[in-house]
Amino acid sequence: MNTKVDVVAVGARTPVGLSAESSAAAVRAQISRVREHPILVDASGEPLVFASDGLLDPQLGARDRMVVLAESALAEVVTKLSAAMPRVRQLALYLALPESRPGFSESDANGMLDSLRARWRSPPSMRVTLAGRGHAGAIRAVESAVQDMRGNEDTLFVVAGVDSYHEAETLHWLGSTRRLVRNGARDGFTPGEAAGCLVLANAGLCSRLCLHGLAHIRGVGTAQEQPAAHSDGNPLGVALSESIQRAVSALELPRDAIDTVYSDINGERFRSEEWGFALLRAPSVWKSPGYHAPAGCWGDVGAASGVLGSVLAVQSFVRRYARGPRAVVVASSGDGLRGALLLESPV
Repeated sequence: MNTKVDVVAVGARTPVGLSAESSAAAVRAQISRVREHPILVDASGEPLVFASDGLLDPQLGARDRMVVLAESALAEVVTKLSAAMPRVRQLALYLALPESRPGFSESDANGMLDSLRARWRSPPSMRVTLAGRGHAGAIRAVESAVQDMRGNEDTLFVVAGVDSYHEAETLHWLGSTRRLVRNGARDGFTPGEAAGCLVLANAGLCSRLCLHGLAHIRGVGTAQEQPAAHSDGNPLGVALSESIQRAVSALELPRDAIDTVYSDINGERFRSEEWGFALLRAPSVWKSPGYHAPAGCWGDVGAASGVLGSVLAVQSFVRRYARGPRAVVVASSGDGLRGALLLESPV
C-alpha cells in the first residue's frame, strides 16, 4: 500500500456504550448486554436473547434504528473533528450495510442512504456511497476509500458500518434457518445492533488540517470465498487467508508478526473453522493463535463488525494497553466476502 493513510477519529454506538471510548472500555471489562429481550420472542414463545441498544424504543424497526445508530456515530466523529471541520473541503461517507435479507431489502438500503444524505445539512458537503455489505463490508469500504484517496487529496473519508437484527421478519428467518443461539443448538449467534465510524486522511491532509493520527492503516485486503457461507459446502478459509496475506504483504515476517486479532467470530461454526484454517496456512503471521471476539459483549453486529473491530484496535493503541504495535481485524460476510485490515500504532 503506497498511500500513507491514518485513522484520525473514531466513533461508535453499541449496546455497551454510546461512544467509541465507552464501548471499548466496556468490552475490555467484559461487560455484556446480552440478555432476554422484553418484547421479542422465538418460535416457541420464549423470550429471545438479544443485545439491544437500551435507549431505543423497543417498538422501533431495524431500518429506523440503523439510521439513529449511524447518525449517532457520525455525530461523534464530527464533534471530535470540530476544530478542523471548517477547513474540510469535502467529506465522503463510505457506508457498509447489511446484505439483503428478510426484513431488510434493497429498498431499505436505498432509503437509509437517502435519509443520511437528507439529514446532513452542515458544510462541508458530504458524498454518501454504499461501499460494502455484510460483516466484511466495512473492510471493503476501507479498501475503496484508500484507493480513492489517490485522486481526492483534499477529501476526508468516513467509513461507517451499521446493522440491527431488531426486526420480526429477520429474526423469524434466522430462527427458521437455525442460526440463532438456543438451548441444544450446535451453533448459532446472539443478534445485536450497533454502528461505528472511522475517519481516514492521507498524510498531506493530516498536515493541512493539523490532525493527529491515532493509527496507521498498513494494509487492507478482501477476497471472495466459494462457496459462500451457509451453503452446502464447507469453506476452508481460502478467501480469508488470501485477504490476510494481502493485508500483511508489506510486513517483514516473522519479525513483524501480528500482536492482536479482532474477529467477528460469534458462535457460528464456519467462522471458527475458517479462522483455524487461516492460522494453519500462515503461521509466521501471528505471535499467538488467540483472538478477541466482542460478540460476547454486544452480540453479532453484522455490517458494523469490521469497523467496530477497528475501533477496539485504535482504542487499545490510544489507551496504551495493546499487546504490541500491530493488530488485524478480520470479518466474513454471508455472501462469501472476506476481509482483513492491518492497523499499526503511530508510536
